[in-house]
Amino acid sequence: MHSSPALQLTDVTRRYGVGDAAVVALDGVSLAIDPGEFVAIMGPSGSGKSTLMHLAAGLDAPTTGSVRIGDAELVGLDDASLTRLRRDRVGFVFQAFNLVPTLSARDNIRLPFDLAGRRADDALIDLLVSWLGLSGRIDHRPGELSGGQQQRVAIARALATRPTIVFADEPTGNLDSRTAADVLAILQQAAREHGQAICMVTHDPIAAEAADRVVLLADGRIRGDERGLDRAAIASRMLALQEPVA
Repeated sequence: MHSSPALQLTDVTRRYGVGDAAVVALDGVSLAIDPGEFVAIMGPSGSGKSTLMHLAAGLDAPTTGSVRIGDAELVGLDDASLTRLRRDRVGFVFQAFNLVPTLSARDNIRLPFDLAGRRADDALIDLLVSWLGLSGRIDHRPGELSGGQQQRVAIARALATRPTIVFADEPTGNLDSRTAADVLAILQQAAREHGQAICMVTHDPIAAEAADRVVLLADGRIRGDERGLDRAAIASRMLALQEPVA
């Protein structure tokens, strides 16, 4: 039996302002991401990719349309319910790592459980720490870790709660090319071997090449949704999106 999508956006529009001053950031976008699927969202500046991620993660509400994470409809939930849903069903990985500098790597990974007043899944955390090669650094604070190690801690934190979907916002943006490749390989493995749905916003064709699908946005609409593209093909499609319409 086919499982339901980890993320389902249906005819989502996001409009800011009213009247002649209104700006349509997303215009009738529909998108599904299945469990175990790694999807890259790309587009020129102002294309709507950040708006899409914010709506998909429940950080903003659509003007019209439906947003579902697993079996939960986000539209219409109050702030407290949205906060609980994000805490329980969503993981986040950011370009700037967003670790608490005064906490050890282990305590950063455990932080979502502490904030929720829940018992941490120490067995899973230990597995993640071992898998991500952090065992020897787990008691160090972020300032004592390399950028790649900090991003591995952030990935462990995102995966530790067994979220329905992980949103990765330019996760390799602050990393050198070799470390970025390592982080992308980890995200691939999380999807392919551990069944984790991942939605990554990126401007980098090299990063997007690691994904199963590349979804291209322009002017708030999906202009492409393709599989098996290499970095040259992705770069070519990005350039085409930025060309003025005749």
